[in-house]
Amino acid sequence: MNPSQSGKHVSEEELREFFTEAFQQIGGKRIRDIEVSYYPYSGINHTLRARNGKLLARISSICSDLPRPALKGLVFMLAAKLLKKKIDPEWRDVYNKAIEAPHMIERAQSSKKVRGRKNVSGPDGDIYDLREVFDRINTQYFAGKVVRPKLGWSSSKTYRMLGQHDSTHEMIIVSKSLDDPSVPSFIVDYIVFHEMLHIVHPTEIVNGRRMNHTTAFRRDERKFKHYRAAEEWIAANSEKIKRKVRREQRARKSSR
Repeated sequence: MNPSQSGKHVSEEELREFFTEAFQQIGGKRIRDIEVSYYPYSGINHTLRARNGKLLARISSICSDLPRPALKGLVFMLAAKLLKKKIDPEWRDVYNKAIEAPHMIERAQSSKKVRGRKNVSGPDGDIYDLREVFDRINTQYFAGKVVRPKLGWSSSKTYRMLGQHDSTHEMIIVSKSLDDPSVPSFIVDYIVFHEMLHIVHPTEIVNGRRMNHTTAFRRDERKFKHYRAAEEWIAANSEKIKRKVRREQRARKSSR
């Protein structure tokens, strides 16, 4: 595939033909029942799932006018991932080159601001105040130089992600699961510290891949005073948090 080749808007029917070709070439399989559509994800996200004997592919509508080779590369990557086959670097390179174009980055950021608004509560928790945590960590580790973004607890308790830095909305979100008297204060400090490092060490593109945790990031992360204790606490309590969240979710469902 030649990255310089481009064409008019690739229709959903053409995408379906790409998937047919990909499954035939990669897995030697003929697919008959596949539904393909452009979907208004908030970012550049794509999914390919097998459901009830049918394949369902959703391609971010942000990418609807990518060059043909880039979309074909994307389709081949999705098919290879589903079939658990090796992804050809050529597919990845032609796709990454297209989505890393300045106009695509700007379009994705704009879309996230409009479609991806966060549903979070304020920084005042029942136990911890994220503003106090941020200011303390900022003084102790960053000489007060990090500009305070929006801070908030997640709207519901979560266990898969304990913290998140959203660069698009300039926000740090901490899981409400941690606003609990059983959670040591140094754990909340560590999560906020980790997310602040994402501000200090923004995502980098290395060999066509997005690196959220660079070498410099990992080096500075270990400067946290209770780094080892925090990592050990999270590892030891992750299942406990998960069970508690699921138990509360079931209780809410049964009360409806």
